[in-house]
Amino acid sequence: MIKSITQRIAEELGVRENQVSAAVQLLDDGSTVPFVSRYRKEATGGLDDTQLRNLEERLRYLRELEARRTAILGSIAEQGKLTPELEAALQGAETKMTLEDLYLPYKPKRRTKAQIAREAGLEPLALALLGNPKLDPEQSALAYISAELGVPDTKAALDGARYILMEKFAEDGELLGELREHLWREASLKSTLEEGKAEEGAKFSDYFAYRELIRNVPSHRALALLRGRNEGILHLALVAGDEDAPRNTPHPCESTIARRFGIADLQRAADRWLLEVVRFAWKVKLSTHLEAELVTRLREAAEAEAIKVFARNLHDLLLAAPAGPKAVIGLDPGLRTGVKVAVVDATGKLLDTATIYPHVPRNDWDRSIAVLAALAKKHGALLVSIGNGTASRETDKLAAELMQRHPELNLQKVVVSEAGASVYSASEFAANEFPELDVSLRGAVSIARRLQDPLAELVKIDPKAIGVGQYQHDVNQSELARGLGAVVEDCVNAVGVDVNTASEPLLERVSGLSSALARNIVEFRNSNGAFTSRAELKRVPRLGDKAFEQAAGFLRIAGGANPLDASGVHPEAYPLVQRILDASGRELRQVIGDSAFLKTLDARKFTDDKFGLPTVTDILRELDKPGRDPRPEFKTGVFQDGIESLKDLQPGMVLEGAVTNVTNFGAFVDIGVHQDGLVHISALADKFVKDPHSVVKAGDIVKVKVLEVDEKRRRIALTMRLSEQPAAPAARSEVRRDSKPPRRETPAQPQGAMAAALAKLRR
Repeated sequence: MIKSITQRIAEELGVRENQVSAAVQLLDDGSTVPFVSRYRKEATGGLDDTQLRNLEERLRYLRELEARRTAILGSIAEQGKLTPELEAALQGAETKMTLEDLYLPYKPKRRTKAQIAREAGLEPLALALLGNPKLDPEQSALAYISAELGVPDTKAALDGARYILMEKFAEDGELLGELREHLWREASLKSTLEEGKAEEGAKFSDYFAYRELIRNVPSHRALALLRGRNEGILHLALVAGDEDAPRNTPHPCESTIARRFGIADLQRAADRWLLEVVRFAWKVKLSTHLEAELVTRLREAAEAEAIKVFARNLHDLLLAAPAGPKAVIGLDPGLRTGVKVAVVDATGKLLDTATIYPHVPRNDWDRSIAVLAALAKKHGALLVSIGNGTASRETDKLAAELMQRHPELNLQKVVVSEAGASVYSASEFAANEFPELDVSLRGAVSIARRLQDPLAELVKIDPKAIGVGQYQHDVNQSELARGLGAVVEDCVNAVGVDVNTASEPLLERVSGLSSALARNIVEFRNSNGAFTSRAELKRVPRLGDKAFEQAAGFLRIAGGANPLDASGVHPEAYPLVQRILDASGRELRQVIGDSAFLKTLDARKFTDDKFGLPTVTDILRELDKPGRDPRPEFKTGVFQDGIESLKDLQPGMVLEGAVTNVTNFGAFVDIGVHQDGLVHISALADKFVKDPHSVVKAGDIVKVKVLEVDEKRRRIALTMRLSEQPAAPAARSEVRRDSKPPRRETPAQPQGAMAAALAKLRR
């Protein structure tokens, strides 16, 4: 029985089909994943946002599959070649690849040598020799010689027959599937250095003589190999079978082809000719085709995993703890061009700017401190946000001395990632927001604001520029944009948005709002003043009932007449809240925040045909803590004084740092030396760790110990197992790359402590 799309998705997600059907209907009607996840739990049986995102992705794939299936069926039917058996096979195909394999013999293509041979009447010869190997090829070919048809001799006839059989073998869907899976299980991906590229491709040195089973190549290594190939440094090849086997030993894939078509060397007249056809079919048609397919399969899987890791890091960074509504001095460090200074108030509004020159070549240290102290006093700043780029540690030292000289200011300094600040500075949005402000000063504004509220500031930047992914420029850009866009949407709606302070970029990420509607909201707010109720949103031009339904629950109005407008309770549920109030005999303001009272209410008593238990439970939770922020409490790490460059690091040092990026093989940590160190997955904890994300996430403040420093390659090996001891200096004499393959074409060299730890990437 052929399963429907909803049946397949339900089985894959492990949920009921009616849950999937309801979710599909809501999504098709224009509902967003955040809205369905939060406000339509009764309809979907409580599918969460992760399940809904997976459902949405599979729905897109399976619908594309169905569209392709319909097109293929139509194409074959037009050719008059659609048999009941072929139709059943096409209808049962569960992947795009299987579908294309079945379509291959019927796919319109240019005139091939096989097609020319058929036109010359040679197909009966090919089929006769395949069907009866006792026939003598030369004798059989005599009957097909025809100067008129372009077959001057037996050699030409047998060549034509060979082309026909080669194409037949190469278009056999079942054979292709068998060969493909055999190669995926057994073949190795081998990389070698392109001639004369050793110096230019030094960063790929670990792959100059590399070989690993293709199915075992992890995503980060696959993307590195593919980048090396694309840059002309590495040559990649798929190796199946024993390369050292005697020359005449049949390739395992040739044996599979022969077996599929009943070809064997039984000393019959046509056996040797047929085996030669098999060999040609493998070498000329199938091997290159399947190699390209499997490398594509590896690339797609690697890209999907890279996007997944990037998305998870982005999620953690966007939901990092906000410092909150406090005036902040933002410092964009620089040496010759000076440190750019921007002061923003508690709402992020720009108050003041300056440029100071505390570092070389001017060394105007005291005046710089005086300027910062005056700005902090004038604007009541409580925080100093320092970008982590060039001259960051020097500027961090400046801020420390500012705090030491002026304790009365009660300042606190924090180093933040400035990734993407320059992208924001040069963006159209920044130009419109600060048309008179120098581009470099706009970066300082962004650095200040991202401390106040990372989410609100980072949504203004293309997610790819935020710097928490690897190989983001190598992966499928549309898939990356879709994956990261979904993360941003989920994060924004999980937190909620103050409609009276939110920027256009933040508003357009709200469920149901487009960039045009976000612009209309801001223009309406600028013209008419702050919104005083959610109901006023309906006065915004082009914001109709559907957009209001999708967006209203995620938009907050602080200090309005109705306290529910500042909560996550959807306006459609306000009558339900009123029923709860009527039953309790209390006013809304008496109920909000009264945890003891709310715990006495039985949610089941307030359910009805429209609002089930999940919604009522959510509403009671929201009344307890209206507009609760899911982000953690704000805290900061402190870089150790005197540790400002790789030269300052010594094995055994214990330092505090911030996790900047988490990969499948470990976590990168900023310890204040302008180069992140790597904590390998094996060094994240004293117990076995399968997934680094289960231990750390981007933005975490952690303590690490330095294992080894390679100044030449700018690599730092760290451990979070603080009892672990670095290797003795003699053992660290040779440091190799961080991903040693399990099999090399050359003998392994002595390993240092860093290489020994990082080589576990291969295990």
